[in-house]
Amino acid sequence: MSTGKRVAAVDCGTNSIRLLVADLDPDTGAETEIERRMEIVRLGQGVDATGRLADEALERTFAACDRYAEAVRGHGAGHVRFVATSATRDASNRDAFVAGVRERFGVEPEVVSGHEEAELSFRGATSALATDAVAHDTPYLVVDIGGGSTEFVLGADAVEAALSVDVGCVRMTERHLTDDPPTLAQVTAARRDIEAGIDLAAQSVDLSRAKTLVGLAGSVTTIAAIALGLTEYDRSRVHLSRIPAEVIRQTAADLLAMNHAQRAAIPVIHPGRVDVIAAGALILACIVERLGLPEVVVSEHDILDGIALSQL
Repeated sequence: MSTGKRVAAVDCGTNSIRLLVADLDPDTGAETEIERRMEIVRLGQGVDATGRLADEALERTFAACDRYAEAVRGHGAGHVRFVATSATRDASNRDAFVAGVRERFGVEPEVVSGHEEAELSFRGATSALATDAVAHDTPYLVVDIGGGSTEFVLGADAVEAALSVDVGCVRMTERHLTDDPPTLAQVTAARRDIEAGIDLAAQSVDLSRAKTLVGLAGSVTTIAAIALGLTEYDRSRVHLSRIPAEVIRQTAADLLAMNHAQRAAIPVIHPGRVDVIAAGALILACIVERLGLPEVVVSEHDILDGIALSQL
């Protein structure tokens, strides 16, 4: 039964495109999920090197958009917000992307700034933490590891500071981790890039103030599923799980030592993440090392939920 305003939210990132259709209670802000989908389309394929969206990447993304637009109409969502992130910010031919989305959804895609992306991620994540039976110390540091960028957001009830840096699992894989498995020199180079990104974030976001580290997005949730020893992905088990820092470091080391076939044999890794999950794990491990906090709280609620909630 509908509890209020039915909305649709689309988050189109560097690696995946996701849809959420939800009913929002205008009085309480409560979200009732109707449908949630994710497809790996790798929109950001080659953008770091070429500066443009590849034709085949646009084709994959528009095919997913066709399916999502049909679902939005089928559920009768009266409002749609389509947000595009790192890959489209960086692309010289983003006008073709904008036109394709407008044709399919009837709305203008918003190529949001890194700062707004961070605020949406924070809103989505903290709305979920409020429902957790376990109390969490504040301020939170919400870290959203995407394909092309990572957002660092510090705050308690609201965002206090945020920065998006160009460190993501697709970008680091394409730039550095090109062998299978990657060489020590490649991992060292990637680590150097990641640590430089964390240094840049620390200039705007006081990482030392963080009391609870909250991890978002596909790399983080996949690492949590591996750490939990799941034989199939279970969103309810992953959501609000607490993964010790040492387990994060060991999982990253294990994934970096594996070849593609060995990673593909892990059942909780989506086929579209097999080639980039080691880089995502390395990014998370570097952040954990820098903060020195004992664990990561993993949230399945993220920018997608923030996009939906913003429509209130």
